[in-house]
Amino acid sequence: MLKILVVAVLGPLAAGAALATVLVSPWWSVAAVPLLFLTLVAVHDLVQRQHSVLRNYPVLGHLRFAMEALRPELQQYFIERNFDGRPFDRDTRSIVYERAKGTDAEEPFGTELDLYRSGSEYLVPSMAPRPVSTAAPRVRIGGPDCTRPYDMALLNVSAMSFGSLSANAVLALNTGARLGGFAHDTGEGGLSEYHLRPGGDLVWEIGTGYFGCRTDEGGFDETKFAEKAAYEQVKCVLLKISQGAKPGMGGVLPGAKVNAEIAQVRGVPQGRTVLSPPFHRVYSTPRELVRFLGRMRELADGKPVGFKLCVGSRREFLAVCKAMLEEDCTPDFIVVDGAEGGTGAAPLEFVDNVGLPLGEGLMAVHNALVGCGLRDRVRIGASGKVATGSDLVKRLLQGADYTNAARAMMFAIGCIQAQRCHTNTCPVGVATQDERRARAVDVTDKSQRVRRYQEATVKSALQIMASMGVDDPRGLGPHMLLHRVDPHTVRSYAELHTWLTPGQLLASAPADWACDWQAADPDRFTH
Repeated sequence: MLKILVVAVLGPLAAGAALATVLVSPWWSVAAVPLLFLTLVAVHDLVQRQHSVLRNYPVLGHLRFAMEALRPELQQYFIERNFDGRPFDRDTRSIVYERAKGTDAEEPFGTELDLYRSGSEYLVPSMAPRPVSTAAPRVRIGGPDCTRPYDMALLNVSAMSFGSLSANAVLALNTGARLGGFAHDTGEGGLSEYHLRPGGDLVWEIGTGYFGCRTDEGGFDETKFAEKAAYEQVKCVLLKISQGAKPGMGGVLPGAKVNAEIAQVRGVPQGRTVLSPPFHRVYSTPRELVRFLGRMRELADGKPVGFKLCVGSRREFLAVCKAMLEEDCTPDFIVVDGAEGGTGAAPLEFVDNVGLPLGEGLMAVHNALVGCGLRDRVRIGASGKVATGSDLVKRLLQGADYTNAARAMMFAIGCIQAQRCHTNTCPVGVATQDERRARAVDVTDKSQRVRRYQEATVKSALQIMASMGVDDPRGLGPHMLLHRVDPHTVRSYAELHTWLTPGQLLASAPADWACDWQAADPDRFTH
């Protein structure tokens, strides 16, 4: 009945307005044109077969789609409280924005959080705090087989490829890294001129597509790799096994998006669809992985080499550790990515259900290396929702040596969490290849914001550590982080989790590690 009524009302009104335009005054066209348009929309809605809502509610049904499109903005700006938004709440985003701008990130009148809710975590202050360090610590990356070690900052730019981010966004991030003296992970999309031109330190990340060092058949090209690994800006090289948003899943770059510039950066044919398989061609067993990492270090002339993963099976990682022991070859660093996801778009089922969160993955990797007696040879980076000084300190407590941030760095250059990164319609020009939109990112201004944000966040972490009685990150321990198990019970991380001692797995594995340790096989991946 409603659909008949809509057409029955709009049709005569449009016809009457049109007749009045001819017989009375041309000004009636102001009413005639919109009414005629709505009549045509109503007829189209009635005959189309894709949307049931529009067939039953012509014209009016479009209000539903309009409200659905506006829902994220309405939710973010008018409904969410300061502390319960996702993926990052307003309080966290505000801290990043304020630090990037160089303004105070302080809050009056106490916390808005319910400190007695289950899951709350607390850092433990000391009755004898230390003076705040005036020099930010650096982490030496380079094991016994590395001849060109690199001193990593406590907070760095995490992996974001050119192609996912605009050219101006990449330029701003790398310029900020150069100004602040920290590293910039290229992401797996290859080494672009926008990574290289500013001169900031780079961690060159290589994924299953081997972009930038790829053969015509899609394999790994040693000659191309060695040539680019020799660039002065490239301080470390990183083999990406998996990422937090979609561990164990490859990607597809449609041919329509492979323009001349992206084709040149990635080393692929222009206009042809590019597949990134979910697996690597260069290894199929833990032992082959370890050997390949050693070969990468040789090709990179002794620069630090590492791998990145979102942890799934502890048994598989222990198999890699056994291969390291038997081959007497270790990576110089390992980056643990959290299943919390990141800037990369992925199916919702992967984002919500696959892989370990950063904290648990980090502790698994740290303890496995400690238990195998390898921890002193391998540094660990943590990547996943690191935005504030307290985030940084918690990751160091859980086993990391340093941290990387992606989305927080995007906030620093203007990201508003519109969550349209995969649509090429980023409203602030950060995650898009639309040149008109990308013009919004002023490289000179945004690079300073990146520098200020990183500097202020590391300073905040050092202030927190000083309040805990620690003047060096190595003085942090799991007993300094408390977790509220229920409204009446608080336990430290030292109590909640098993923390292995150096070489313990080799001597006598504790009960909750014994099964995985015994089953781990350096010659096959199995869980």
